[in-house]
Order: sequence, then C-alpha cells, then structure tokens
Amino acid sequence: MTTSELATTTAPLLHRHLRLLEQERAFACLTGLVDNDLYMADLAEELDAVRVAYVGAAVTEIASLRAELGTPLQG
Repeated sequence: MTTSELATTTAPLLHRHLRLLEQERAFACLTGLVDNDLYMADLAEELDAVRVAYVGAAVTEIASLRAELGTPLQG
C-alpha cells in the first residue's frame, strides 16, 4: 500500500492487510525466504507502516463515533 492509501483506508481494511502481511512473514519463514535480508527488511518496514496506520485509523474511528454519539468527555 502506498502512503496515501494507508492514510485513507478504514481500520477494518488495514487490519485485514496487517493479518495478510503477518501470514506472508510466516510463509517466508517456512519457505526459506527468511534468509533474504532485503525481502525481510522490506516486509518488516511494510508491517510497521501498516500497523501504525491501523492504530491511527482505529483511534480516529473510535473518536469520531464518540463525537457522533455526543458523549461528553470526563476526566
């Protein structure tokens, strides 16, 4: 996913993409690709980027829903 796609994708879709990347990493370990440093570094970088985007999207969606419900913040 590109940076702009990460910024505009919903939390559920990012979660699905994150799970697919984790499956790809597991498959790489099973098939010997774990020895390919360039491939594994690229995969780790994408995992990190998608994980950060997922957390950001989830927090934003929760905050938006809370605002729509009109629940006042306390604390």
